[in-house]
Amino acid sequence: MSDSASSPPFAGPHAAGAPPHAHGTSRPLPRHHHVETHFSGSEIVRDVVLGMSDGLTVPFALAAGLSGAVRDATVILIAGVAELAAGAIAMGLGGYLAAKSEADTFSSELRREREEVREVPAEERDEVRKIFQGWGLKGQVLESATDAVCADPHRWVDFMMREELRLSEPDPGRARLSALLIGGSYVAGGAIPLAPYLLPVPVTTALLASVAVTLVALALFGGIKGRLTGRPPAHEAARTVLIGALASGSAYALARLIAR
Repeated sequence: MSDSASSPPFAGPHAAGAPPHAHGTSRPLPRHHHVETHFSGSEIVRDVVLGMSDGLTVPFALAAGLSGAVRDATVILIAGVAELAAGAIAMGLGGYLAAKSEADTFSSELRREREEVREVPAEERDEVRKIFQGWGLKGQVLESATDAVCADPHRWVDFMMREELRLSEPDPGRARLSALLIGGSYVAGGAIPLAPYLLPVPVTTALLASVAVTLVALALFGGIKGRLTGRPPAHEAARTVLIGALASGSAYALARLIAR
């Protein structure tokens, strides 16, 4: 019998049966468990970002514009609060309708897929096969995978919704939650530029304080948004500050021009 036949099968350096290294002093390195760190709250983040970004920008621009035309902080506060209420309701309603439309679309497509699986199964089976072909499956493996999916109508429909239409079942309470998140974030963001006008100071001083606190808030918000969405935080912070500054500066200049 040859030496190769009598030697033990090869064991990798991390396997339990691996022999020690040449000098007999090293030990196999331990396996490290891979931990997935993907962020799973994308819909919540999207709603908060949508409400907060508009909340910081629109009331800020409104207050800055009014500061260029009037000298009564009470008028600016009343207008700002009215805008906050109207904006929060409008944006919350928009978020509700968008989420409701998404749920309605899913229900409609689910009903259509069930009908197609029941009425034209051969065509739907061919679509399953094409999806698996796109994944690189061939021959008997391809047919076995297709048979496994098509054996259960419920699994078949779920597969088509997920892989063909790229649709996942929405949370039944998503519409209400989206409305509350967007509307609440709008109010929270809008309260920041309006807060300085509550102070017993001249309007020009309140405007400068509003500009300072809002730009800081925009920078912090932009950085957090960038970190959560995978963009460079510094770049996203600078972009958010620039948008807010342009909006408020344009509103102030326009109000000053009209007030003359």
